[in-house]
Order: sequence, then C-alpha cells, then structure tokens
Amino acid sequence: MLIGALMSTVPFAVDSTGSGVAQDITVQGDRSHRFTSDTYPAFGGEDSAPSPLAYTLGALTSCNQISAQLVAKDLGIRVGSFSFTAQGDLDPSVFVGGAEGNANFTSVTVQATVETDAQGETFDHFVAELERRCPVTQLFRRSGLTYTSTWTPRAITG
Repeated sequence: MLIGALMSTVPFAVDSTGSGVAQDITVQGDRSHRFTSDTYPAFGGEDSAPSPLAYTLGALTSCNQISAQLVAKDLGIRVGSFSFTAQGDLDPSVFVGGAEGNANFTSVTVQATVETDAQGETFDHFVAELERRCPVTQLFRRSGLTYTSTWTPRAITG
C-alpha cells in the first residue's frame, strides 16, 4: 500500500486463529503475510514460535529502521546498514501469577548502530526525529515504562 497523498489514517489489520497459546496470524492487505506466535513453556506454550513480546521488540527495531529511512530522506543525510539490540524486562507476577499491578515491561532498552554521514548535532537531531515519528517507539514511550535508547553512528563504508 503506497501512500501518494497524505491520508487521515492508514488501516493496519490482522486476522488470527489458534488454540492454547499458539496463533496463526494473517496480515490483511494487498499482499497478505502470515506468521505464528507461541510462548515459553513457563507461560504455557511450547516455544514453537516467537512470543508476542519478542515480536513487539522486533517491531520496535524494525519500525525504528523504517523511520530512520524516512527521516534521513527528509534531512538529506545518508544511512547505510543498521544493527539493533532491544531488551524488554518483564516482571511476570501480573501476567502469569495474576498479581495486582501493570503487566507491561518495566523497561525497554534499545542499542542501535547505523552507518551514516550525519555527525554531532545533525546525528542527534536525526535520532530525536526518528524516535518522535516512529509509531512503535511512541507506543513504548507513552506506555509508562522506562525507555532508554543509545544510538551510535558509524561511518558509511563503500
């Protein structure tokens, strides 16, 4: 789905079926995509596919990379390859044990390295803008957890 003119909203939708804790998920759209989810045995699964919580961290890193491409284009800077590590810390006492409290991650940490020609204040502005514009980063930041990111520029090779 390409967006030629700005739209007021762009729908994202999935259909899911499953039993136990495993699901088959189909992304609706011009090209449907399928993926599965499960979870660790400690959470009632068989660990046959990534957990929804792992998918959220993957969505975070992927959305940051997409946002970075859009922002780099707007700022007139070059970006090359990316590497990310994202970690979410979860206290399972609410999720698994039913304790009172918030079932959310308590904290999420992202470490990113990007090849770029941006340096100094330009790089800092690039990172601030891509995180401001990234829908998944905003979901995490606005959820109340402790969100930390460290971005490191690396010179573009080749």
